[in-house]
Amino acid sequence: MEGKRNVRICCLCNQRRASLKRPKTLQQICTQCFYLAFENEIHQIIISNRLFTRGDRVAIGASGGKDSTVLAYVLSKLNRDHDYGLHLSLLSVDEGITGYRDDSLETVHRNQIQYGLPLKIVSYKDLYGWTMDEIVKQIGLKNNCTFCGVFRRQALDRGAAFLKVDKLVTGHNADDIAETILLNILRGDIARLSRCSSIVTGEDGPIPRCKPFKYTYEKEIVMYAYFKKLDYFSTECIYSPNAYRGFAREFIKDLERIRPRAILDIIKSGENFRISTTTKMPEQGTCERCGYISSQKWCKACVLLDGLNRGLPKLGIGRSRVGNGCKEENENESRGRKSIESKQCGSLDF
Repeated sequence: MEGKRNVRICCLCNQRRASLKRPKTLQQICTQCFYLAFENEIHQIIISNRLFTRGDRVAIGASGGKDSTVLAYVLSKLNRDHDYGLHLSLLSVDEGITGYRDDSLETVHRNQIQYGLPLKIVSYKDLYGWTMDEIVKQIGLKNNCTFCGVFRRQALDRGAAFLKVDKLVTGHNADDIAETILLNILRGDIARLSRCSSIVTGEDGPIPRCKPFKYTYEKEIVMYAYFKKLDYFSTECIYSPNAYRGFAREFIKDLERIRPRAILDIIKSGENFRISTTTKMPEQGTCERCGYISSQKWCKACVLLDGLNRGLPKLGIGRSRVGNGCKEENENESRGRKSIESKQCGSLDF
C-alpha cells in the first residue's frame, strides 16, 4: 500500500504514471504527455514565427546527431499531422574526419530510409580540396574549429543552393543559442550579437536559415530521442575538446543546475539587445573569388583556404606576431595578405 501511495501521477493527464520530470518546466509527466507537449511547442514556434510557407522546399541540416535526428523526425511528423505542405530533404556535410563523420553519416543514411527523405551529401574535399584530417595536420588542435565552422557554414549553403531549396533548417537548440549569445558578449562581437538570437537568419540572402528548436532544451531533445528510440549518433567530434565554446557550454550547464530557466533568460536577453544607431555595421557584399556573401573583398573561407594552399595555415587567423623569432614566416604572411587579391579562383567555385 505504501508503494502505491508513492507513485506519482502525470500532472497533465492525471491518469498515467509520471515517468519523467521536464528539465524546462520541472513538471512530472508521462511519456505520452511529454511527446504531445514537446511536439506542440515546436509546432507553435513554427506557426507563430511563420517559419514556412506552404509548398516550401526545405533542407534539414543532418549530421546524424541527436538534434538533427529529432528535428528530421519531428518536422516530418508535424508536416504530416498539420499538413504544412513542405517538401523535405536531408542535407549532410562530410568534413572528412575519420572515425567520426564517416560513422555518423551511416546514421544519416539509415535516417534517410527510416523517414523516407531524399539525401544530399557535400564534402570539404570536393568543395575545398581539403579534409578536416588534413587541415588538422597543418594547423593543429588549437584553431581547427575556426576552419571547420567557416567551411561548414558555407558548405551547407552551397548544398542548399544545389538542392534549390527555399529554406534551410538546423537543429540548433536553446542551449546552443544561449552559448552563442554568451560567446559573442565575451568576444565583444556586436555584429553577430545583433543576429545570433534570431530564429531566422540570412533573410537578405538567397536561402534563409531557420531554427525550430530555438526554445527547446538539449536535455529534452535527448529524452525525446531516448523514449522514442530514435536512431542517432552520440559520439562528440574528436577535434572539439579544446574548442572555446566548450567553456561557455560548461558555464551554461552550471547555471541550469542552479536555475533551469537561466537558458531561456539568456536567450531573452539576447533578443532584447539593441544596437546603437551610431554603431557602424559591416556592409554585406559578395566575395570576389567565389561569389559567396561577404563583407570583405574575399570571404573568410577563401582567406583560410588561401592560407592552407600556400602553406600558411594561420594566414586568416588573428594577427602575425612580429619579432618573436619567426621573421621569415611573418614576412611570407605579410606578402600573402598583399597579394591575396591577385590569386586565381580556386576550388570553391560551385
